[in-house]
Amino acid sequence: MRERGIWGWRVKAAVLVMAVGVAAAAAEDGGKVLSAAVSVDYAGKYVWRGQPVNPESVMQTNVSGSAYGFTGSIWSNNDLTDDRRGEFSEVDYALDYSRSLGEKVGFSAGVIHYLFPNTGFSPTTEIYGGLSFDVPLAPSIKWYRDVNEVDGSYIQIGAGHSFEGVAEWANGCSMGVSLGASVGIGGAGYNAGYFGVEETRMNDFTMKVGVPLDLKHVTLTPSFNFSTMIDDGIGDGMTDRSNAWFGIGISKSF
Repeated sequence: MRERGIWGWRVKAAVLVMAVGVAAAAAEDGGKVLSAAVSVDYAGKYVWRGQPVNPESVMQTNVSGSAYGFTGSIWSNNDLTDDRRGEFSEVDYALDYSRSLGEKVGFSAGVIHYLFPNTGFSPTTEIYGGLSFDVPLAPSIKWYRDVNEVDGSYIQIGAGHSFEGVAEWANGCSMGVSLGASVGIGGAGYNAGYFGVEETRMNDFTMKVGVPLDLKHVTLTPSFNFSTMIDDGIGDGMTDRSNAWFGIGISKSF
């Protein structure tokens, strides 16, 4: 248990130290080194890797800062209904390093520490690594490994495409369309920990259609989302095997 706690504090400390470091570097270089982003999203449901974490409305926020290929972020989920209304049910600390491996290949690796306040669930930590490809449909693959609560791995294979400037109007405002889809594969340990199925399975399919509206100073993005559990052995044990929901988010980059 002590080692699990140490993992969590290491991740949170790394995120905070990086934030201070990149801010100092930005100050020295006239603010050109650091980039930052903040977003607030409303979603009709919270679905994670095909699992309906909350079948009702949630508010989700993300704050991130990047410099020299490193990105530190803090993501949170706030339930808007039931007994936990107005309370955080999840806070994730993440530290990522990304770089290019040539003109067409990108690499990323990092760690995510998951906290579940007001729920009774134990915190856990995942490490991950992935590749992305700058070719049509932008395919990507990412491997996640839980190093605390669940002794297993999850692989996500994704693809998508964005259309920019589909429509434009006055004052530099424009509309785009973004399409994305992914398939998740759970290893035997991962599926045993989450679903009691001790086999590697093709777990979930998820898709998203977004319509980003660039309003010059902020971006507003309505979206439609769909997710379903592919495997019968996993999906049949769920109350809601398939889920569809709408969302809308506002974001700002600096």
